Amino acid sequence: MDSPAASGAPGAGQRRWPLPADVSAFVGRSGELARLTGLLGTARLVTVTGPGGVGKTRLALRAAAAAGSGDGCLIELSGLSEPDLLPDTVALRLGLQRAHSVSQLDAVLSELRDRKLLLILDTCEHLAAACARFAVTVLRETDEVKILATSRQPLHVPGEEVFRLGPLPVPDAAAAPLAGDGDAVELFTRRACAAVSGFALTPADLPHVSRLCRRLDGIPLAIELAAVRVRALPVAELAARVEAGIAAGTGTRRGSTVRHQTLQAAIGWSYGLCDEAEKAAWRRLAVFAGTFDPVIARDVIAGGAVRAGQAGDVLRGLVDKSVVLQADGGRFRLLDSVREYGAARLAEAGEDAALRDRHLARYLNLTREFSHLIVADGQQDRLWRLRAEHENLRSALEYGLAAPRRKETEADADAASGRRRAAARLAAALYPYWIMTGSIREGMHWQDKALSRFTAPSPERASALANRALLGAPAGAPEAAGQAGEAIAMAERVGDERAHARAYLALHFALTTTGRYPEALDAAQQARRRLEALGAVHALRALDMQLALTYVHARNFDAAIEHCERVLRGLGPGERWLRGNAHALAALAHYQQPGRQEECASAARAGLRAMLEIGNLIGEAYSLEVLAWLAADAGRCQRAAWLLGAAQALWDPTGGRLSGSAVLIGYHDRSAAIAANALGTARYAELHAAGATMPLSQIAALALADTDPLPDLPDPRPVAGETCGRLAGEGLTAREREIAVLVASGLSNREIAVRLVISKRTVDAHVHHIFAKLGLSSRVQLTLWLRDRGPGRPYGELSPATSA
Repeated sequence: MDSPAASGAPGAGQRRWPLPADVSAFVGRSGELARLTGLLGTARLVTVTGPGGVGKTRLALRAAAAAGSGDGCLIELSGLSEPDLLPDTVALRLGLQRAHSVSQLDAVLSELRDRKLLLILDTCEHLAAACARFAVTVLRETDEVKILATSRQPLHVPGEEVFRLGPLPVPDAAAAPLAGDGDAVELFTRRACAAVSGFALTPADLPHVSRLCRRLDGIPLAIELAAVRVRALPVAELAARVEAGIAAGTGTRRGSTVRHQTLQAAIGWSYGLCDEAEKAAWRRLAVFAGTFDPVIARDVIAGGAVRAGQAGDVLRGLVDKSVVLQADGGRFRLLDSVREYGAARLAEAGEDAALRDRHLARYLNLTREFSHLIVADGQQDRLWRLRAEHENLRSALEYGLAAPRRKETEADADAASGRRRAAARLAAALYPYWIMTGSIREGMHWQDKALSRFTAPSPERASALANRALLGAPAGAPEAAGQAGEAIAMAERVGDERAHARAYLALHFALTTTGRYPEALDAAQQARRRLEALGAVHALRALDMQLALTYVHARNFDAAIEHCERVLRGLGPGERWLRGNAHALAALAHYQQPGRQEECASAARAGLRAMLEIGNLIGEAYSLEVLAWLAADAGRCQRAAWLLGAAQALWDPTGGRLSGSAVLIGYHDRSAAIAANALGTARYAELHAAGATMPLSQIAALALADTDPLPDLPDPRPVAGETCGRLAGEGLTAREREIAVLVASGLSNREIAVRLVISKRTVDAHVHHIFAKLGLSSRVQLTLWLRDRGPGRPYGELSPATSA
């Protein structure tokens, strides 16, 4: 079996990403919404620009919903500060975990090429260059993907349509109705009504509200913050205080636009209305990226003005004032503008380093708890909880592993050194999280960061080398074995027994993936001796799982099953991760033993159930594959076809079918050929495509129920379907037949372009025409179509350029 890489999101196999629902009424913007929706119908890249707080994100989401063409996927970027992790962030949101890919960008492009999708890149201004490069690449490499970006500035790339969003109009008090039609006054009124039951805007209030909205430049965020205060102040007094507060604040901020000054002053006015505990909590909450858990937030903000026993009440007070907003899953968030304001106040108060150190320490404790309880009951809940903190984990690592400042006092240097050690321990403790969620490339990124900060021999460097090798081996990194060897030598030198044992664990994995089985078994013996001395029970179970993998590949099936059973005997009822892997590995071993079909099917079903609960795409794909092979062997070819299609839909985003094992791929190809020959190419392709597009939850239920026909699928057509496929082939041009053969041989469109000395775009067009003419939708189907035409026939038609 492959590495323990996994998807971390439930239902990732369905590959749909619902957009967030509105939590309050959408006011106005009908003209802007119509124009933006129209742009999305004609342009492939639209960037909504405007000042902070003007409502860019909300309008973008509403327009995406109104456009209604294909799926939409929101990628929130406000919590990301490292441009290099942009592709990882997109891949994570799409549920793509490519254990074998050199680049997560490849995984994203592979997923997007065959999709009709609207990607919403939200809050791009701090990553403008990276977002521009990403957008150009996606638009160049795909046909049906569109990008809707929100940013305070355009991306400045070819083909970009810039939609500039301004503030809401403010009507003249004398001429306006009591509540305007989609204007700033209506927004104020609606939010005030939401804040105070029974609130009504009277004719006497209208001039004050109009003046207030005009003073706030019609910026929605500023108006919403002000409207909440009607709980405490009459409208006339509220307008006077807002006007006075902004007049006092706007003259102190140079180098920014008037509207940005207005927003900052309005936020500052809201800050001034808070008591000292709320102010302290506000600025301290700015250390969180993305959403945050209220329990963790209470721990981080407590101290000084925020007494520990009152932190929850203070947090609720900020929610009541609309400073802190509720998010999904009982979590909370700050708007970017509110967070930026709090961060500035945190720095002014001299609390920045102390709070970020506390934030780092809190997430180190959370991660250690996850790591120590990795196989205990409740594993799934702990995994989802940690996954919800992904942005905060990144933020803590970025802070702790930041490059040293040029001029540091001795005290600063000592503090920075302690911070780096804590961050390196966090990166190490996150190893099982990176593996279980499939974020292997990102895990490698942080280990590389740690290695760049600890260049001299040290426990931190030895640990980072061992973890880098453990992550790199399943990703096919050729340097993994060398890094494991370096970690062994360094751990011995610095006397770190734990790193020493993990380094041997890494060496075993790296040697297994490169086919050096006798050396791998020697490394496993060294790892076991050291892990037993340390009492590292979980690591010993992981070693048994790795050994099962070694024995499957070395074709020692009895030993593989023995190690799977050893893993299973030591697990509690709530563990899913090792359980799913052990069952899947046992299924692979049983399949290759004559007469063990029932045991194989039982293990595959058990592996599928466990992997579904933990969201492990690779494990799910293995289980579906084995069930498909069993079906084909039993002559149940309909079942085999849709199971292979469902597995293919999981292999595509995970980046490598069946670990690249020639033996296992041979079983796949044989099963596909049996099913296609029995059903006919057209029917096989239909069932394969149905399995690939059906929701994973439904496919899994059918697979576990031992179903053969798929529901709601038309009856098979007679042999005419096969004849039609063959006749369609006669419509291919000589160049198309030539390219079809190269596609079937496994070459990418770019490689075909190089081989034929033509442009990639020309190859893309030919492949599109081939699929259209043959009624196919994938390269696998094309390969089967060519195989059905008989050996040698298409291949004999190659041009001299191809043969060369």
